[in-house]
Amino acid sequence: MKKKRHSFKKGLYLLLVGFVLFLSGCDQLAVLDPKGPVAESQKDLILYSLIFMGGIIVVVFSLFAVMLYKYRDNNPNRKEGDYKPNLHGNMKIEIVWTIVPILIVTALSIPTVGTIFDLEEPPESSADREPLVVYATSADWKWFFSYPEAGIETVNYVNIPTDRAIEFRLSSADSMAAFWVPRLGGQKYNMAGMENTLYLQADETGVFEGRNANFTGEGFTSQTFDVNAQAEEAFNEWVETTQEEASELTQQTYDDLLKPGLLDEMEFSSTHLAFVDHGSNEGGDYSVERHRELYGEQLHLENNPEWSEELE
Repeated sequence: MKKKRHSFKKGLYLLLVGFVLFLSGCDQLAVLDPKGPVAESQKDLILYSLIFMGGIIVVVFSLFAVMLYKYRDNNPNRKEGDYKPNLHGNMKIEIVWTIVPILIVTALSIPTVGTIFDLEEPPESSADREPLVVYATSADWKWFFSYPEAGIETVNYVNIPTDRAIEFRLSSADSMAAFWVPRLGGQKYNMAGMENTLYLQADETGVFEGRNANFTGEGFTSQTFDVNAQAEEAFNEWVETTQEEASELTQQTYDDLLKPGLLDEMEFSSTHLAFVDHGSNEGGDYSVERHRELYGEQLHLENNPEWSEELE
């Protein structure tokens, strides 16, 4: 008996410690600290879902407690006819437990579907301006950001103006990745040979951490990037400086940068879009061919089984 009590106390203590640690890390939940309209709408949806499901838990466990108390074997107030173990069928109860789950799913689905469709368009708060287009291309294990309007490209960091929608066009030069900036919005996949579009926006200046949210092998944990949200004037000055002072990105240089490995932040006065767009069918073919030429046929076949057939 003493051993059981000791185990119970130990388990309760561990549960309490875990709860305290969880609360101490709440300020690290970046998705609940939005810095733009996309992340704000997603935070509202998360909180709505948590509160709604929390209410369901309270109701279910309250009913559970009532049943345990009312129908316990040693309840002196329980009448003999209260519990009928051989009772079969109750139309009212069956209607209730059919309709209630439908209402719950509907209440969760409507705002979720509405938010998903809303986020497929640029945020309304900056609807008076055209989105800034930035191509975000992943590779093992780095990120390339191409600005077609300005004709510049960065590696492992991206500068954006505040209060303006950013239209990220996502693709991959090799294995599938996932573009994610928690304080600006949810993640979307980068894949070779196709292009996904993700709209994000920063409403205040600052540096926001981004990363690859899809495991891609050895360097996955270090495949991160910084999003530098700047005032419009500072952003324009940076663009002009990069155009004037950065070196040109050649195809040979780009192919060398694509080799698996980690890179420091870089900037160039031209983009790789001049010779390949990995979001197109031709770009997907380029990815396969260049990987065969540069790295051999066995590289990344486990992450990209569909390439095995093409390489054969």
